[in-house]
Amino acid sequence: MQYLVSVIDDKDNPGSTDRMDAISAFNERLVAEGYWVFAGGLADTDAATVIDNRGEEAVFSDGPFVESKEYLAGFWVWEAPDLDVALKLAAEASSVCDRKIEVRPFR
Repeated sequence: MQYLVSVIDDKDNPGSTDRMDAISAFNERLVAEGYWVFAGGLADTDAATVIDNRGEEAVFSDGPFVESKEYLAGFWVWEAPDLDVALKLAAEASSVCDRKIEVRPFR
C-alpha cells in the first residue's frame, strides 16, 4: 500500500534548518529498503497560489488556501506493507527532519 507522508512545519515553532544531511541519509535508507516512491520539499507558503475555478471564471489568489500557523513543508510517498510499518518509519522521519509528520494511505 502507498502512503502520503506529509511534513508539517510550524511558523511559531519551526523545525531545525540543519537537517538536510540526516534527511538525505534517511532517504537513502528508504530507497535501499524498498519503501521510497517519491519525495519533495516545498517552497514557503508565500510562494503559493490558490486557483478556484468552480464559478464562471477562475479566481487566482496569493498564499495558502488555509490561514494557519502550520503548513505543508514537504512530503514523501512510501510503499509499505501495512500501516504499522508506515507509522514506524514516520516516527523516525519526524525525529530526522525535526517536524510533525502526518501519514495517510492512498485510496
